[in-house]
Amino acid sequence: MKYWQGIFFMVCLCLGHSLHAQTITICPSCETKSIKEGVEIAVDYDTLLIKAGTYKEFNIHIDKPLTLIGQNLPIIDGEDKGEIITVTADGVILDGLKIINVGTSYTKDHAAIRMIKNKNFEIRNVVLEKLFFGIYLEKASHGKIINNKIKGDAVDEFGSGNGIHLWYAKNIEIIGNEIRNVRDGIYFEFADNCTVKNNHSHNNVRYGLHFMFSNHDVYENNVFENNGAGVAVMFSKFIDMRHNIFRENWGTASYGLLLKEINDAEIIGNTFEENTIGISIEGTNRIAYNKNNFIGNGWALRVRGAIYGNTFTNNNFLYNSFDLSYNSNLNDNVFDKNYWSEYTGYDLDKDGIGDVPYRPVKLFSYIVNRTPETIILLRSLFMDIIDFSEKVSPVFTPDNLLDANPLMKKAGSKEPQLAVKSK
Repeated sequence: MKYWQGIFFMVCLCLGHSLHAQTITICPSCETKSIKEGVEIAVDYDTLLIKAGTYKEFNIHIDKPLTLIGQNLPIIDGEDKGEIITVTADGVILDGLKIINVGTSYTKDHAAIRMIKNKNFEIRNVVLEKLFFGIYLEKASHGKIINNKIKGDAVDEFGSGNGIHLWYAKNIEIIGNEIRNVRDGIYFEFADNCTVKNNHSHNNVRYGLHFMFSNHDVYENNVFENNGAGVAVMFSKFIDMRHNIFRENWGTASYGLLLKEINDAEIIGNTFEENTIGISIEGTNRIAYNKNNFIGNGWALRVRGAIYGNTFTNNNFLYNSFDLSYNSNLNDNVFDKNYWSEYTGYDLDKDGIGDVPYRPVKLFSYIVNRTPETIILLRSLFMDIIDFSEKVSPVFTPDNLLDANPLMKKAGSKEPQLAVKSK
């Protein structure tokens, strides 16, 4: 009985809030002319309807549960003076605003929108331009960042901030955003149980998405292209990476995906296309790579050491300069039933599995790892000869590093839905 009384009380409380909530209209010719004034006079659960126009304001502090709705994308211009909106209350919704000219500081991480120690918030349909940091979450939880457009003017990583930045945040959904021209498109540090889905992060100076010390997160159906590097997942565990596109992340030290000190993760159904390195791997354990496509990369997989208990199954390796680079004499990983475009074996019993095992490591990749300048000999006949000799009698790679059941036809994999190229 007490349980149902509690539920009845909560319903009455919510209805009471909605019945007493009012809408305050803000515009240059209205009674309330500024957003700061609107926030000050509003009471809990009121709505601020901000009409089209330009509002030259900064340091707007929201310390009560309010909804701010922009009509025809009103502009909040911070005039490079500092942080623009700071929220410390639960239950705040920001919708349909355009925020520009965040102040740059090398001692403070000024943001267009900062959420501090709050929960149950939404930031949606917001446009952020001419920013330092875009959306900054500090010890926040149970929030949604949906359908926003974030565009910076980053030239180098030292003079710029991140598009969406999470620090000690939990249970955050980041869905349907476009982030470009910032340092890191999305940055996680101590951010757990978060979802990153259907975002397009491109043309960023450093990473499209960057994980540090974050666990139990999922990112899926995103596009990471033409960044300094696509995604870095570092010192984290239990990360699910599914159906993403990593494309055209080029540079002397660039990759689609960097894995460093990662445990117990799944990498499934992703496409790595035209990256310098598809996946750079170091210090990973118990990772499942399944149904991924590696197409036209310099290196599909570049292993730098200390990887144990990983499985590579039903992946397609298509027309990469090197399918696999491996720098250890020991192999504790399984390659099984992958498709390799360079496989030249046969299938006499017609079961779809090659009768001859495939050795994916070329001797030339070992030479390039030691002497990068030799890459100019990539297409030479001499290199083809020594690669063949390594396959016949492996000397520099582990004897058990092979795919015993190479596929004769490409493995089926789900194509990501958000397959668009930026202009």
